[in-house]
Amino acid sequence: SNDTYYTNGSLWGMYGGFLNPGNAFGSSAAYAWQNGKTDCSAVYVGIIDEGYMYMHPDLAANAGINPGEIASNGKDDDGNGLVDDVYGWDFAGNNNTVFDGADDDHGTHVAGTIGAVGGNGIGVAGMCWKVKLMNAKFLGKRGGTTADAIKAVDYFTVLKTRAVNPVPIAATNNSWGGGGYSQALADAIERANAADILFVAAAGNNGTNNDTAPHYPSSYANANI
Repeated sequence: SNDTYYTNGSLWGMYGGFLNPGNAFGSSAAYAWQNGKTDCSAVYVGIIDEGYMYMHPDLAANAGINPGEIASNGKDDDGNGLVDDVYGWDFAGNNNTVFDGADDDHGTHVAGTIGAVGGNGIGVAGMCWKVKLMNAKFLGKRGGTTADAIKAVDYFTVLKTRAVNPVPIAATNNSWGGGGYSQALADAIERANAADILFVAAAGNNGTNNDTAPHYPSSYANANI
């Protein structure tokens, strides 16, 4: 990668133990890149988080769209009850504006880690340099609700399993947590499991570790987590 934040040592999570820059605890993604593993163009990843800046110069090429929707025609073309959900849906605001400005910084950061364009000499390099990103926003300034998280999980399950214009969602990224056990959320994750969608979850943060104490959603027992 010739991307600025890779070459200056900032993307420690992408390095491996025998690389320069190096990090023995990194994901070693750079080894895959060295072997030409940079193109996941057929893969769709759903971001369940804040919104993300899909027009960002390091993300725009990888912004996935809902093939069942016609942009800006004011209609629910795919019949999922959501009007013009082209890039996804904002379940916190109940609208199709998945990027609402600077407060969506965490969702944009997550999107960059997954799929920022690599090898373009600017910004960061994502885990895969060519991939399709979609968004189900349920977190806002005041956090989010379990009810909206369930809607977000089910949103991608429905996109993948519908009969017309299905979207090949391989995984959702869930870099969030908090609250206790919810059977309803566990059931939604299981519906995703039945649709063969991986549910990638944060295992903790700020001293919280699901090896020592339950942390949801990462501590649910679903096989796709």
